[in-house]
Amino acid sequence: MASAVVSVATRRPTRQIRVGPVLVGGGAPVSVQSMTTTKTADVEGTLQQIYALAGAGADIVRCTCNEQEAAEGLARIVPRSPVPIVADIHFHVEMALAALDAGVQGLRLNPGNLRKPEEIKLVAAEARDRNVPIRIGVNAGSLHPALYERFGGATPEALVESARMELAYFDEVDFHDVKISVKASNVALMIAAYRLASETFDYPLHLGVTEAGPPPGGLVKATAGIATLLAEGIGDTIRYSLTADPVEEARAGRQLLEALGLRERKGLDLVACPSCGRAEIDVIKVAKEAQQALEERKIPLQVAVMGCVVNGPGEAREADIGIAAGRHRGHLFIKGKIVRVVPEDQMVEALVTEAEKIVAEGIEARLALADESAEREAAEDRAALFTEKGADANNAEEVVLRIRKHMAGGAASPDGAGSAAAPGPV
Repeated sequence: MASAVVSVATRRPTRQIRVGPVLVGGGAPVSVQSMTTTKTADVEGTLQQIYALAGAGADIVRCTCNEQEAAEGLARIVPRSPVPIVADIHFHVEMALAALDAGVQGLRLNPGNLRKPEEIKLVAAEARDRNVPIRIGVNAGSLHPALYERFGGATPEALVESARMELAYFDEVDFHDVKISVKASNVALMIAAYRLASETFDYPLHLGVTEAGPPPGGLVKATAGIATLLAEGIGDTIRYSLTADPVEEARAGRQLLEALGLRERKGLDLVACPSCGRAEIDVIKVAKEAQQALEERKIPLQVAVMGCVVNGPGEAREADIGIAAGRHRGHLFIKGKIVRVVPEDQMVEALVTEAEKIVAEGIEARLALADESAEREAAEDRAALFTEKGADANNAEEVVLRIRKHMAGGAASPDGAGSAAAPGPV
């Protein structure tokens, strides 16, 4: 029986823009972004990081353009980059114009920092003439002071109004090649701001929790905000803002989209049981070994590592491939079907080898070569293990019996007597 297709909410319709060859909005796949941490003037170092980001799943990469040397670096970086480059502009209109001269495929402007209307319109007109999109990058920490005063702080309404004001300047020069972000480091504020932005604009939205911090806390915060909105159909491109190697940002973004079914799987999805009294192996150790080996080989499969053979293959039947331990042996299974039984010390090696063959030959071809005796051996191991450890591997029923005995006898009072009967009506 084919498994049911489960997906997140229908994407909210937005306009579509093009960042180099990458489409954003208008039903295009949600894209992943990150930002280099190198000095942009360091052309070779920056390109090395861009290639690493692209390899980790980034579709678009942003580089700072804060000085002339950075703009000159962009002129040398853009032609050699494997992905579109967006220039990050803060205070100086000259840097935006220089980045456009350098050939970048996008600009990010912070309306809280670049405030003069004539300068904003000048950049928009130049971008219009070159077909270069601009992200209006609103940030709760750098709004125009007048907006803080008007709205009583960084509220969702203040963030959205900042974007609306910037759009009004763009409209004056007939520029509409825009995407919008309304980021905050507070997750609840970020979610509320993006919900309001989605109701207010039809431009594509760039999602992110700004200054999320280092992992694991930063990953939790960013995922809480970004995943909530994506599950509601809001968002067209995403960026994790972590205090870490930016490659972790790209990898996290890609994994999130794959987990939500918004992008085709390119990387490993490792499924592992939390372990229980029935486990025959150190599940954590084996899972880590398998994950390291499979990630090194860039295996784009869902792989399961299960601690026992009683429930393991059945619980992980949707995995492309997996292995479960039982009686010092590993039961290798593909889509829930046992295809081979191997010695316990060869579990990870067998799992990796079979995963590589699936990638090369396909699942159906590997299922056709299954060892016919494997299912029989697995059934024998399951029966023996079930008999040895029983259905109640964690001794829950023993605890239940104690609870029943305790409740039947009544709760003990401080003087040792049973609990008093409830008083009748007065």
